[in-house]
Amino acid sequence: MKAILHTEYGSPHLLQSKDVDKPAPRDNEVLIAIQATTVSTGDCNMRNFTFVTRSMRPLAKLMFGIGKPWRPRVLGTELAGEVESVGKQVTRFKKGDRIVASTGMAGGGHAEYACVAENGALALKADSLSWEEAVAIPFGANTALYFLENLGKIQPGQKLLIIGASGSIGSAAVQLAKHFGATVTAVCSGANTQMVKSLGADKVIDYTKEDFTASAETYDIIFDIVGATTFRRSQHLLEPHGVFLQNIMGLTDMVRVLWTSIAGGKKIKGGVAMENRERMNVIAELAATGKLKPVIDRRYPLEQIAEAFTYVEQGHKKGNVVIVVGHS
Repeated sequence: MKAILHTEYGSPHLLQSKDVDKPAPRDNEVLIAIQATTVSTGDCNMRNFTFVTRSMRPLAKLMFGIGKPWRPRVLGTELAGEVESVGKQVTRFKKGDRIVASTGMAGGGHAEYACVAENGALALKADSLSWEEAVAIPFGANTALYFLENLGKIQPGQKLLIIGASGSIGSAAVQLAKHFGATVTAVCSGANTQMVKSLGADKVIDYTKEDFTASAETYDIIFDIVGATTFRRSQHLLEPHGVFLQNIMGLTDMVRVLWTSIAGGKKIKGGVAMENRERMNVIAELAATGKLKPVIDRRYPLEQIAEAFTYVEQGHKKGNVVIVVGHS
């Protein structure tokens, strides 16, 4: 099969397209013929630490490799495709099932085939969605759902400020916040205003024209997805027991998380949204009922994945960048 191998840090064009052995599923795995995958910010962080703060890069390099990756790996945090075969212990899926999966740091999506454990973050694809539409939901929705529900404890009637509302995570966060009954103020560029409004945002602030930190409005939850502000700069915008959710964190932010958890009052929270089966099932159900809609910026064939990485790493994509995988 064809696979895109990540063997060294640097330019996206260092990624290598190789013919490698097609994997065989273990007893608890399904073999998926991949039809579509994505290039996410998670992939960019594993490829070259693009969206990792400087203070956290040494830790990231310890995880993935100091001078170069510890081993050649296939990136791709999400995939959609058809089950080609299953291990003898698999009971949830069968040959021919059309599924969508979120693989996280395990990767595997940037290839023609992948083996995924059946107890992982897998769910049946909604018939109403194409392969490309289905794969454009899990990464952003998983992160947004974790931050809003698990960390933010979002409740109906609350007021939210979502900073970076037009990307993969942001577009999902706007929709999920409205699903939970919140009032949403979204921050993005003017070029994305209409798109974000169409997702349900009650108010949109164009950050190129207005400083959202100068507003007199206060919020129960602030979700900064892109690292545009800090807890210190924005805590005056929080209600007395409000929560500042920070997606991109440095070491200083982690200390503040610990301190505010002890001190009470306004809090800062952050973390890593690890994939799990329960959250994936929720996301799949919301997508199937039309309550969570995919946002696709661009599509690239697998052969042009370097160009896809280059575009994503510019930091201005709208929603998701999808990779269409062709089988030979």
